[in-house]
Amino acid sequence: MKERIDELVEILNEANYNYHVLDEPKITDQEYDKLLRELFILEEKFPEYVREDSPTHRVGGTVLDEFQKVTHSIPMMSLGNVFNEEEIRQFDSRIKKEGYHPAYVCELKIDGLSVSLHYEKGKLITAATRGDGTVGEDITNNVKTIKTVPLTLKKPIDIEVRGEIYMSKETLRKLNEERAKKNQPLLQNCRNAAAGSIRQLDSKVAASRKLDCWIYHLPNPEDYGIKTHYEALEFMKELGFKTNPNNLLVTDVEGILDYISYKGKERASLPYDIDGVVIKVNNIEEQRNLGFTAHHPKWATAYKFPAEEVLTKLKDIIFTVGRTGQITPNAVLEPVIVAGSTISRATLHNEDYVISKDLKIGDIVSIHKAGDVIPEVGEVKKERRTGEEKDFEMIHNCPMCGNRIYKKEGQVDYYCVNPHCPARKIESLCHFVSRKAMNIDGLGDRIIEDFYNLKYIKGISDIYQLDHYRDELTELEGYGDKSIDNLLEATQNSKKNSAERLLFGLGIPNVGEKTSKMLMIYYESIDKLREAPLEELESIPDIGHIIAQSIVDYFSNPSNIELLEQLKELGLNMEYTGPKMEKNDSFYGKTFVITGSLVKYTRDEIQNKIEQLGGKASSSVSKKTYAVIVGENPGSKYEKARELGIPIWSEADFEEKL
Repeated sequence: MKERIDELVEILNEANYNYHVLDEPKITDQEYDKLLRELFILEEKFPEYVREDSPTHRVGGTVLDEFQKVTHSIPMMSLGNVFNEEEIRQFDSRIKKEGYHPAYVCELKIDGLSVSLHYEKGKLITAATRGDGTVGEDITNNVKTIKTVPLTLKKPIDIEVRGEIYMSKETLRKLNEERAKKNQPLLQNCRNAAAGSIRQLDSKVAASRKLDCWIYHLPNPEDYGIKTHYEALEFMKELGFKTNPNNLLVTDVEGILDYISYKGKERASLPYDIDGVVIKVNNIEEQRNLGFTAHHPKWATAYKFPAEEVLTKLKDIIFTVGRTGQITPNAVLEPVIVAGSTISRATLHNEDYVISKDLKIGDIVSIHKAGDVIPEVGEVKKERRTGEEKDFEMIHNCPMCGNRIYKKEGQVDYYCVNPHCPARKIESLCHFVSRKAMNIDGLGDRIIEDFYNLKYIKGISDIYQLDHYRDELTELEGYGDKSIDNLLEATQNSKKNSAERLLFGLGIPNVGEKTSKMLMIYYESIDKLREAPLEELESIPDIGHIIAQSIVDYFSNPSNIELLEQLKELGLNMEYTGPKMEKNDSFYGKTFVITGSLVKYTRDEIQNKIEQLGGKASSSVSKKTYAVIVGENPGSKYEKARELGIPIWSEADFEEKL
């Protein structure tokens, strides 16, 4: 029976590939269904012969309690954005200034959910969301139900590929027809429908949504002898992945503009949603040399199509208070659908913004989504005014605590300076539990606000004492024993986080996520950071006077020290548990550039080691560069280093310096 099961799996997987990826069916639906039924029966009788790549996994059936976390070995970075021809030309010019005359690959920017797929010996092992770029969620069971994702590749290799999970327009239409018959809320757009489907804990639900997937990125093409991005797309297609047929190789910026113009006109007729065009330098070596910023690659960008605009009424302007006390005016709108989402609120940023647009309550205004994402008020239709509109008036007191608000000299924003303002406290709590800070699942913004109003959480330390209210929590609507247990477990687990998450969660002004990690690598614990003098902080690379003063001011406040002591007593980790910095004279305070094809190490491994030793990795060679670490075929950076007389290190030299 094992031979027949193997035979059926091979036949059905090939049929799936021909039908869903190539759009060239080789057998009829009736033949496929007959063979699949036979496989189901045999697998039920002989479960010991069920294969990991069996097409029976496509129907789902696994139900999870929660998604597990997955750390990306290579970060999943976002893309920078451009919005017009001038910015596209500037992107091209910046690359040419580095000495390159690149070809580009233009791709449709699919409006879906990013995914990373890992294969070992050609078998799908894990699938994960982007998450925060470093840590995502394991969605393997749900991704296995997507028929365009191969469970087995055409070659038995180890590989990671990345792409976009999406829902077609026709699938959304049919799904909403069924939901309407059952009086269920309709799904408003393909992107939200895809994201919601892939995050179902029951994989049968995900399977029923008929999702699809385009693959568009190979993070480490050099490992497979690939020299261009276009070759990587062809390589992934040969392995059995579905790549988009609209990808186009162009030789200059004019080709980019022609592609954008054509695809913009074709956008509405495509069977899936797109919100722009992705532009990538084709040559892999040029990509590596151009490098990355902290947030995105310098060799790629995303052109966003002009946003859809609709008209609606500005019913009111209300004010909210952020965690720093910043007062923000917000538009209350008559609900309207913009680019597939219902919009009833939009930020108005600050008093000057409202005045510059001459907004009045009762105006008819245009609404669009900035970058197809954030709702934004465009212009006032002054010709539609009736005379009954009300002038905008800036408030003088905090809408939550009633204290006087102030505008600092030279700034446009007003602030509530009352440290006990409820709104500031709620926002601070939401920031503390957020994904990039302590990352406590189950404590979303709405729940934090509810728990604050119920007085279960009055400050950060109360988050770790929610178990005192366990009985009360289970009596709340929507909270069962299981959900409360999960929440309390997530809270306890967060105590083990490395200290940079706690530091970021404290909300020290000007101390962001990246700065928090850098400080913890340098000081290794929050206790050591507390004692750091201003001058020492200012001497750390990338820490200027403003950030240093914020840190000193924070740790000079007795109430902040009291909070840290409380958190320590509650068992929160105050130590940095990531890779430690070892002060090595060959690296400390020095800048390095890595170039060429490496043999023994990856670029990330060398860069991480340099940072651990107190050095800095840069993407470009300059007079400030201490040494250039080279592999095979190093290219222009090697030549520039020689011209400037900068030391050249091989991988063996690097090891010796370690």
